[in-house]
Amino acid sequence: MTSATRPESAAAVAQVAGYADLAVTLDLVEVRLHDAVSAGPHLLDAAASHLLDAGGKRVRPALTALFASLVGETDPTSAAVVDAAAACELVHIGSLYHDDVVDAAATRRGAPSVNAHWSNVVAVLAGDFLLAQASRLAAGLGAAPAEVLAWTIGRLVEGEVRELELLHDHDAGTDAYMDVIGGKTASLMAAACKLGAMVGGGSDTAIVLAAEYGTELGNVFQIVDDVLDLVGDERDTGKRRGIDLVGGVYTLPTLFALAADDDDVLRKLLAATPTEAQVEDAIDRIVAAGGVDDALAVASERLARCDALLASLDDGGDSAARSALERLARYVVDRVR
Repeated sequence: MTSATRPESAAAVAQVAGYADLAVTLDLVEVRLHDAVSAGPHLLDAAASHLLDAGGKRVRPALTALFASLVGETDPTSAAVVDAAAACELVHIGSLYHDDVVDAAATRRGAPSVNAHWSNVVAVLAGDFLLAQASRLAAGLGAAPAEVLAWTIGRLVEGEVRELELLHDHDAGTDAYMDVIGGKTASLMAAACKLGAMVGGGSDTAIVLAAEYGTELGNVFQIVDDVLDLVGDERDTGKRRGIDLVGGVYTLPTLFALAADDDDVLRKLLAATPTEAQVEDAIDRIVAAGGVDDALAVASERLARCDALLASLDDGGDSAARSALERLARYVVDRVR
């Protein structure tokens, strides 16, 4: 495949960041993604391309490109930057295929999920193929980037398994929640930033700070996602409100509300698989108990850490990339509005 159309949501991310070369970089990443998935048999190509064609924000590739520029890379469209960015996105998409099998999801990004359109077997194999292609791209960048990506894939699995262990656990606590999202979401955001700093030629200090920034931004991203699961507009989120509650996944706003549930009403509502009416009642109670506000306060604290990390990262690179990262972080939080 020699060309590809950048999904509109990726164009929106580039516009929000306001960084001159980012749109060009994301176009190149899109081509690289489609080239990577078209290397297999026809069925595998079709299944692996399914979510790519459905679009996506491409936040992780944007982070890779911006950190490469921030620490010194003069050309964010270089082959190394594009390959690192594409590798992170392939891991992200591959993990979504596996998630949809675990969750028995029928749709993803407004389209039928791969497991619904083909089968669980095809979805798992397509997800494995995407992870393999990501590893191939990372290996081409050298041993250190390949090790970063391999470690990250392991952390993603650990986070997902930890979440399964905590299903329907009313007393899991916020520390356990942060451990889950640190694996299933923040680890890949950290890898995207870290790989950007690595291929951009950043110092050891810059690489460490980039990873810390990605971890904090990943935490913010997931907390906001979990708030949107409860109070988001279904036309924007593409999924029914409270789907986590139905599955027994208790996220930060719910855990805050459960901790304040002195009369055990919320616990009783969530004791078994709740009906649609019970879900709506539970959401109302979580909001009334301050769970959403408290979760957003944590997101704001983590966002402030992102700002502090950026302020301490001065490797002589592009100051415009720093401003773009600040805008992109605000965009992550502004989704809840």
